[in-house]
Amino acid sequence: MIDKKAIDELLTRGVEEVFVLESLKQKLLAGKQLRVKFGIDPTGKKIHIGRASAFWKLRAFQELGHKIVLIIGDFTAQIGDPSDKLSKRPMLSKEQVQENLKDYKNQIGKILNLAKVEFVYNGDWLGKLGFQEISELAEGFSVQQMFARRNFQERFDKKEEVSLREFLYPLMQGYDSVIVKADVEIGGTDQLFNLKAGRVIQKHYGQPEQDIMTLKMLAGTDGRKMSTSWGNVINIIDELDNMFGKVMSVRDDLILDYFLLCADIAVEEIEKIESEMASGKNPRDIKLDLAEKITARYWGAERAKAARASFLSVFKSGNLPGNIKETKVNLGELLVDIVLREKLVSSKSDFRRLVSEGAVSNAETKEKITDPFFKITDAITIRIGPLRFLKIKI
Repeated sequence: MIDKKAIDELLTRGVEEVFVLESLKQKLLAGKQLRVKFGIDPTGKKIHIGRASAFWKLRAFQELGHKIVLIIGDFTAQIGDPSDKLSKRPMLSKEQVQENLKDYKNQIGKILNLAKVEFVYNGDWLGKLGFQEISELAEGFSVQQMFARRNFQERFDKKEEVSLREFLYPLMQGYDSVIVKADVEIGGTDQLFNLKAGRVIQKHYGQPEQDIMTLKMLAGTDGRKMSTSWGNVINIIDELDNMFGKVMSVRDDLILDYFLLCADIAVEEIEKIESEMASGKNPRDIKLDLAEKITARYWGAERAKAARASFLSVFKSGNLPGNIKETKVNLGELLVDIVLREKLVSSKSDFRRLVSEGAVSNAETKEKITDPFFKITDAITIRIGPLRFLKIKI
C-alpha cells in the first residue's frame, strides 16, 4: 500500500528543491523500487549531524522500500570537491582517505539498516579511466559552465588559483551515477551542479536521467558553515554529555532548523515551537528539548534524559560534575596544547575562537581566560563551553 503522507514528507521536509519533482513523485506513487544514490567523501574521520541529515533522508527512502546505493568516495576524496569552496582544496593521500573511512560504516549504521544498503567504492572504476574516457566525459561541459559557478568566479576575480583538477570533480561524480544506474541522487544545495552533471553523463551513455533532490544545509553551532576546522560541529559519535552541551550552544536563530533537520519530531510540533518562540518563550528552555531530542536519536531516550539532568545540575546549579577528566602536565605548558591533546577542542583555531567568545574559564573561580597563549602555572580545572571540563595537575 502506498503511503502518500510519508511520500509527501519525503519530498518536502528539509528539501530545498526536487528536479524533476513530477517525475520523482510519479515514480514514488507508482511503488517502483528506486535506486537512491548518495556519495560521501571521507575527508574526515567523523560524520557530523549536518551531513547526517542526508542519511536520515536516505532512511526515509529506505523505509518506503527503496534501495540505497552508498558511494564511498575513496577516489574522489583524494581529488577534493570544490563545491562551495572559496579556496583550492588540497589533495589527500590514499593512506589519509583509508584512515578516515575506517569507522564510516559503524557511524552510518546508527541511522541506516546496513543490511539493505549497497556499498560501493568509486576508486574501483574511476581509477581505471583513461584519457579517452575522460575526454568523452569532458565533452559534455564547457569552461563557461564551470566558471558560472559562484565559487570559481569569485576566486577567478580575485586572481586566485583554480585547478583543472577541480573541473574534473563533477565529471567523476556524474560518472558514478552511470556505474550505479541511479534513479535518484540526493545532496546538499551546494552540490546542485555536480548532481546535474550526473544527468548529462547518464544521457551520454543512453541511460534514463536521474531525478535530483537537494537538501537544506545545516549551519554550525555558531551560524557559519558547519566545518570541523572551525570547531562548530556536532558529531554523531560525540560523547553523550558533550553532544548535549554542544546543542545547547547552538545560536537561538538556528533552533527551528535543528529541529527540522536533526530531530525526530513532527512538522506540526515544530510549528507549535515556532509560535512559542514568537510569544517570548525562553530559547534556553526550548533548546533543552532540542538537545534531548537530538541526543535521543543517537544515544536513546533514557540516556538523553540523564544528559538533560546532568546539564541542568552543572549549568543551572553551578555544580561541577563528579567525573571530570584529569591530566598531568609540565609547568609552563600552553593550555591550547593540553586541551588539543586531550581532544576537548578540534584545533588551535577552534580554541582561539572559544577564548575570543568567552567560553574558556577557570571552572572553580569562574574567571574567564582571555589569553589564547595561556600558560599553566598551577593546578587548575578548566571549563570550555557548557559541559567540557578538564582537571589539570602539575
